[in-house]
Amino acid sequence: MSPPETFPKTFHVKSFGCQMNVYDGERMAELMAAQGLTQADAVDADVVVLNTCHIRERATEKVYSDIGRLRKDQRRKSGKTPMIAVAGCVAQAEGEEIFTRAKVDIVVGPQAYHNLPDLVAKAAAGTPSLDTDMPLLSKFGALPARRKVAPSAFLTVQEGCDKFCTYCVVPYTRGAEISRPFAAIVDEAKALVDAGAREITLLGQNVNAWSEDERGLHDLIRDLDRIPGLARIRYTTSHPNDMTQGLIDAHRDIDSLMPFLHLPVQSGSDRVLKAMNRSHTRDSYLRLLDRVRAVRPDIALSGDFIVGFPGETDAEFEDTLSLVDAVGYAQAYSFKYSPRPGTPAASIVEQVPEAVMDERLQRLQAALNRDQHAFNAATVGRTCSVLLERTGKLPGQLIGKSPWLQSVHLIGDHAIGDLVEVTLAAAGPNSLTGVERVREAA
Repeated sequence: MSPPETFPKTFHVKSFGCQMNVYDGERMAELMAAQGLTQADAVDADVVVLNTCHIRERATEKVYSDIGRLRKDQRRKSGKTPMIAVAGCVAQAEGEEIFTRAKVDIVVGPQAYHNLPDLVAKAAAGTPSLDTDMPLLSKFGALPARRKVAPSAFLTVQEGCDKFCTYCVVPYTRGAEISRPFAAIVDEAKALVDAGAREITLLGQNVNAWSEDERGLHDLIRDLDRIPGLARIRYTTSHPNDMTQGLIDAHRDIDSLMPFLHLPVQSGSDRVLKAMNRSHTRDSYLRLLDRVRAVRPDIALSGDFIVGFPGETDAEFEDTLSLVDAVGYAQAYSFKYSPRPGTPAASIVEQVPEAVMDERLQRLQAALNRDQHAFNAATVGRTCSVLLERTGKLPGQLIGKSPWLQSVHLIGDHAIGDLVEVTLAAAGPNSLTGVERVREAA
């Protein structure tokens, strides 16, 4: 049976937040394309999917603002009203409340987006649809085969979280920790390589919690390393509690596993870490990094920080700055604490004033930027491979990533997807300039 005339013909997916949302957005786009819809700009699309994130401050209000702006832009350009689907973690957290506050057609949670085509069909027939069920991984079996992808691709291997950090909504919006089956991951990785990927980043809320029977993430990486054509493997985001010796040793033993580790710490104060319900201490975290550096001395370290957690004192914030000084991060993400409804930290009376959080964040970011620039400068003169991923702004310029996840600019006669041996010639705060290595004739 052919679809009705009112069935949308074009779509647009806009994703916010983490890499897992990027992956989910790509999969939703593939679902829509498999139904015969054509991708379009947001101002032209018949159906727009807002794939939301609930981690950042005022995330929910930003969704409603985006809905209003989208409708205004479409009315101004074409006079039509798009079908709007709110997906992702805000959809899971808000549920039916979104229908009350905004006239949208679909609300679908991050574990149910495989049902998006059916929800679109119902909405096209005039029935707004809600699906915030959280079935165990059933969505992956319902997703279409991977198609042409970028040289660097994401692959979700684990979802959910059992850690229940007191500031975090992930256990409530993504559910409990669960690992995708080994065979399904390997099959998708092979499909990604066949579709053009040279590098795969394994994703999970706690990616290093992935397991199947007696196998851990390091075993999975060893098997993926055998896939012909897969040159690079990365993984994110890790939890210190799940950083096993097997995974540490994998950084020594597996050439395709890139020398980069994102390992969030959140604070340098033991009292704050305990209040956050983090399972590590300052000392155990630093000793863990020592073990990683012992097997891979050149590894680039990245982390996450929250400033202004309820009750954080000036001295406890100084503990965070001293931890930053001790580690020397190559990259890091830092945020002001913002309360999430329903999380334990939101009910703590002793909230840190906004002005104090602003000042602390500026000081922390200055230290992190200093260390990132220092790490980049220390790599000048190294020769390494760069995976070219996109064109730059200058004629003939291509931009790629070093093994340490640095952005590298290169001028040369190459194509996107090439792995090029370069010498890192100059460093800026956020990127480097590479010069292609000239090989001597034998």
